Amino acid sequence: MKKSGMLWALLLTIAVIFAGCDGNNAAAPDTAKSNDPQKAEDSKPVASGVSTGSKEAPALAKLVEEGKLPKLEERMPAAGDIMVEQVAEEIGQYGGDWTMAWTGPGDKWAVGQPTEEALFRFNADGTGVEPNVAKSYEVNKDSTVFTIHLREGMKWSDGVPFTADDVLFYWEHMLTKETFGKKIYDAYYSVDPVTGERALAEVKKVDDYTFTVTHKYPSVQFLERVAIDNKWFFAPAHFHKTILPEFVGEAKTAEIAKEWGYEDAKAFLVDTGYYYWLHPQIPTLRAWVASTDPNSDQFVMQRNPYYWKTDPEGHQLPYLDRIVVTKVQDPSQILLGTLAGNYNLATYGAKDFTILKENEKKGDFRVLPWTQPSWTSAGIQLNQTTKDPKLRQLFQDTRFREALSIGVDRNEITEIVTNGIADPVQASVPEGVFGYQEGWAQKWAEFDPDRANQLLDEIGLKRGKDGFRTFPDGSDLTLTDIESSTNADSFLELLKKYFEDMGLKFNVKVVESGAFTDMKYANEVPINTEAISVANVAFRPDTLVPLRVITPWFGHYGLYTESGGKEGVKPEGDVAKILDLWSQLKASSSKDEINRIANEIYKVHMDNQWVIGYAGPTPTLVVASNQMRNVPEKAVWADEFRSLGHGHPAQFYLKQ
Repeated sequence: MKKSGMLWALLLTIAVIFAGCDGNNAAAPDTAKSNDPQKAEDSKPVASGVSTGSKEAPALAKLVEEGKLPKLEERMPAAGDIMVEQVAEEIGQYGGDWTMAWTGPGDKWAVGQPTEEALFRFNADGTGVEPNVAKSYEVNKDSTVFTIHLREGMKWSDGVPFTADDVLFYWEHMLTKETFGKKIYDAYYSVDPVTGERALAEVKKVDDYTFTVTHKYPSVQFLERVAIDNKWFFAPAHFHKTILPEFVGEAKTAEIAKEWGYEDAKAFLVDTGYYYWLHPQIPTLRAWVASTDPNSDQFVMQRNPYYWKTDPEGHQLPYLDRIVVTKVQDPSQILLGTLAGNYNLATYGAKDFTILKENEKKGDFRVLPWTQPSWTSAGIQLNQTTKDPKLRQLFQDTRFREALSIGVDRNEITEIVTNGIADPVQASVPEGVFGYQEGWAQKWAEFDPDRANQLLDEIGLKRGKDGFRTFPDGSDLTLTDIESSTNADSFLELLKKYFEDMGLKFNVKVVESGAFTDMKYANEVPINTEAISVANVAFRPDTLVPLRVITPWFGHYGLYTESGGKEGVKPEGDVAKILDLWSQLKASSSKDEINRIANEIYKVHMDNQWVIGYAGPTPTLVVASNQMRNVPEKAVWADEFRSLGHGHPAQFYLKQ
């Protein structure tokens, strides 16, 4: 019997995601009741009976007593500007380590997302954003001027004040000058609704704790887009002034890079400007600060003594002393470590559901299913710009994509790959999520090997004596899937069997994650199993609209857009149509118009099926030890919401 009923019930929790946030409603400053003042009355009551002790961690109190650290009130923002974080279960206790595993610095987002502190973050149900690093904001009537207020007295992890100067420095000397390898994010451009002209916003300081972002044209979803595109709209100016070539010169930057272990100054600036949380030398606003070399066998992040949030009773967060991350060679070791009790908080996919549930009692942990707005849990993307011209022509042929879809038995895929949790459906927006189209899940979903072979014959892919098909000119035809891990092995083994039954050679090549990224940028990934998971294309277009190099299906169409037509492959046909629709959406002046155009983008994807799915979405399994508390039982796992970070880990704690 399918277990998908559980999944679909969970998916209903994100049915309201499409609505967005009314950007013209200014957020009020935080109150002691809630970090989302508009929902303060609905806040969950705080459980009583938990020993709370001091208003700060004992280790910090000792440093204060020894004169090595300023008093708590001197480290926190002004009383009215402290952010109050609600707790999921009860007021916590100080102490203990969050133990987890990763495969090394290439797995940087494993700690990056949970510890992230954005200017604005998505609220609990994903309907819009709320202030986080920012204290509050106002928006003018036509959504062109956003006035953003920061928290007075807030400090970086080294005790240096955090002010609007850090925002302006980031904007003027890092983002607009692309010092860390990123183009100016789409969020900062507004679009003329008549001509389609894009105009870059102006960012100006008002005072030490206030700045404005002014758009030439209405930008209704600016805050949502910033919460996705450019979550940390700031940087520690006092640190970056010591390494940026603009301030110290190219030679000095190169010298510093070598001291840090980088032969390439450009790579050094990318890592320190974008992946900064891995480096102990760089001040941060996060709850935990790197304290060891991320290349070592164990990476440790320690409590930030200047963290600017408290629980509802005024205890400075975080509760946990450290995050201790152990390097493993094989991802399968993470599951074994969790079963052995080595890791007290980890996340898994549906393929591990059975073994985890069977070991809950023995392993002294609980399995918490978090909903994903994913299109598929087992599928492939075909790069529409792949380098080989014959493969490109094949991938762009809808008959070929249909054959690959109907030539595979989804019932077997779902039973083996997802333990029967998923439904045997096409890659599509799940029901209850914005963008859902009636009938999409059933498109090309019925197993029909005879028709699949007929379609391949029509294209001219004839079988040779060895049973494998060739291109019409008789040359070898081999489909190659490039992966950055072995996570999809069981699925790919099944896929290989079905593809070869159709006479299609199919190879899988696994490369290191950094090499995979390089190959993606070089347009050398013809096929990949990356899944589409997006709450709303209007919030985050990256995987559905080719704006930059990021998603395998559109390959170098994204590079063409990102480079302004100087590089890449010029989009044509329905891909060009998607870009045109996106330009219209960006220029829209109302939420209703934005939703209408976003829905049209989804329809184009339904028509083309560039992403082929063989199993419906499954939940992300958050596995927490029974001592690790305040981890939400149900939440939305989405990259836009920062995955596990959506549970606000600063309030996680270990119950003694």
